[in-house]
Amino acid sequence: MPAKDLYHDQVRNALVKNGWRITRDTYQIKFKEVRLYADLAAEAMFSAERNREQIIVEVKSFLSASRIRDFEAAIGQYILYRLYLSQILPEATVYLAVSHRVYRSFFLKEAIKFATTELKINLIIFDIEQEAIVQWIKH
Repeated sequence: MPAKDLYHDQVRNALVKNGWRITRDTYQIKFKEVRLYADLAAEAMFSAERNREQIIVEVKSFLSASRIRDFEAAIGQYILYRLYLSQILPEATVYLAVSHRVYRSFFLKEAIKFATTELKINLIIFDIEQEAIVQWIKH
């Protein structure tokens, strides 16, 4: 099983504060002979509708020397997760969680926004210190 991202616990806590129930702390995605591991699975119950919303979250810190390399790796993981989950858990929505600092300094660049929009990358923007969700971006 892969190591947890540096901000794994902060995102987990932020989701719980936001009303989500963590159903898996490390979610195994098994599709045919491939086994991958997303950071978190969570669900929210909407009482008015009696529907559950399920999300799979991949947390990324973007702390290496090259944010563009981190971005390439994150997108590759995200797309594989979304692709395989569309076959085994189609009702789940996949999110990439990044800190608000990384979002402001990197994800708001025109080329990065273009990529996330065109590739329909859903984002959770979180505050590291407050362990809180700042913004949800769903494409």
